[in-house]
Amino acid sequence: MRIFKKPFGGGLNKKKKSIPDGLWSKCPKCSNLIFNKILMENLQVCPKCEHHFSISCWDRVEQLVDKGSFVEMDERLSSQDPLGFSGPKTYQQKLEEATKSTGLKSAATTGQAKIDGKAVALAVTDSRFIMGSMGSVVGEKITRIIEFAIEKSIPLVIVSGSGGGARMYEGMLSLMQMAKTSGALSRLKGKNIAFISVLTNPTMAGVMASFAGLGDVTVAEPGALIGFTGPRVIKQTIKQDLPKGFQTSEFNQEHGFVDMVVHRRDLKATIAKLLYYLA
Repeated sequence: MRIFKKPFGGGLNKKKKSIPDGLWSKCPKCSNLIFNKILMENLQVCPKCEHHFSISCWDRVEQLVDKGSFVEMDERLSSQDPLGFSGPKTYQQKLEEATKSTGLKSAATTGQAKIDGKAVALAVTDSRFIMGSMGSVVGEKITRIIEFAIEKSIPLVIVSGSGGGARMYEGMLSLMQMAKTSGALSRLKGKNIAFISVLTNPTMAGVMASFAGLGDVTVAEPGALIGFTGPRVIKQTIKQDLPKGFQTSEFNQEHGFVDMVVHRRDLKATIAKLLYYLA
């Protein structure tokens, strides 16, 4: 008679130990598994390939400004539904879902702060809120922070991260924000007040074609997608292969559109130096 022994370790009946959710993140560039604590300590940059993860507006504020110096402005402004837009989901449903998941009322957070002791007017767009797209509230908040910089005669820093451009759910009211923000920046320039534009992944479409592209100095994080229309659409339109690295920060710097590409760990120090020189 043949005797079957139990497989070593309990065999197939042994329950596998599960890994708790929320402990690890997978790098979308190199597929490296990163312990979230290490990722946070590394400013949410992959320690293997240095891919810069997208981060929230609050993480950005914490990384860039002097501790305790940020005072938020216009935080109660929220979008309306002027067109009564309806699709698989209504615009109002999308706004409610974005607010619930992010805790924000719009894709832009603005306020005054200090960077290395220097007072600045600061705006940060957050790609988590309907892709960071620019509706009437985003345009209004950006315009107001520009006007605040003019009133106080302090430099302006805008960190952009928008994959959505102008927000189609608001139609022409959204497109108008491109002209409104650009006009406000023209008045800022007339007062000889510095504007540093920081481009992160992604900065595209109407945002890129308006305030994000008008900095006195344009800084970008490594590997960010920067342009108007995405590379896939361009390739389908012109029926040609695109250059390697097309629309990345490095490609844009090589062709003169971006002044410098700066690693996230060096971003605050770089902005502080620029504020000193531009003053």
